[in-house]
Amino acid sequence: MRVLVAGRSGQVANALARGAAKRDGDIICLGRPGLDITDDHTIASALDEHKPDVVINAAAYTAVDRAEGDSKAAFAVNANGPELLAKATAGRGIPLLHVSTDYVFSGSKTTAYVEDDPTAPAGIYGKSKLAGEEAVRKTNARHVIVRTAWVFDVTGSNFPKTMLRLAVQRDEVSIISDQHGNPTDAREIANALIAAAKKVHERPQDAEWGTFHFSGPASMNWADFARLIFAVSARHGGPVARVLDITTDDYPTAAKRPANSMLDSSQFHARFGYQAIALEQSLERCMPQWLESLKGGA
Repeated sequence: MRVLVAGRSGQVANALARGAAKRDGDIICLGRPGLDITDDHTIASALDEHKPDVVINAAAYTAVDRAEGDSKAAFAVNANGPELLAKATAGRGIPLLHVSTDYVFSGSKTTAYVEDDPTAPAGIYGKSKLAGEEAVRKTNARHVIVRTAWVFDVTGSNFPKTMLRLAVQRDEVSIISDQHGNPTDAREIANALIAAAKKVHERPQDAEWGTFHFSGPASMNWADFARLIFAVSARHGGPVARVLDITTDDYPTAAKRPANSMLDSSQFHARFGYQAIALEQSLERCMPQWLESLKGGA
């Protein structure tokens, strides 16, 4: 199986590029300028050169707050780009796996979101990602859209790394406790995407096209996530800080965050046979590299 990944710098793309599941096939990750999903010429060149069996779109504009004042760029990457990629893959008969987000929902539901819950994004980022989903559905019938949330990885900028950096600088951190979600390891997302890619490639007659949720198995608020991060850090001799609970109103941001980002991943597990490992296990895996990066100021 030959998989072409659009994207190279994001956390999920990085996890795929590190070969999270290379035992299952040849994974080629391309970012700009070699593959720019907003440029149909580079898309066509990459597809014709590498001749993939499956394409994964992990490229995205993810600056949630900046998107509020930069909607043109957000829609170019998150909506127009997926449409061009879907058109090019459809024309060549290639299945497309597309990574999306919990931000397509309003966050007002009190239980975990399932795939057919109504979408109602509150900000530009969510609206642009929803437009990308709709473009993929309309343009390439052989698609699998995977919504995920609260992503972290050993690389890139993410919540655990921010918490550890803050713990070096101060004894207490104030963290929002009225937003809930499922922290999700990027390596687990990469493995899930490869599991889906294998199924649509090896058993196309049994392929499950459509939209699915995939996130970590534990749901919690940001403050409790921070406490777990510090507990794991302490076991590794890393920095810790006391967590003070605050509300969303105490920490205003340009973009509104969903109060509930919890996603029900049972359909993905049933269809593609992959389930994320326990959150604490993921944190234990990542912690040595996070702590090492602190020494270098990363």
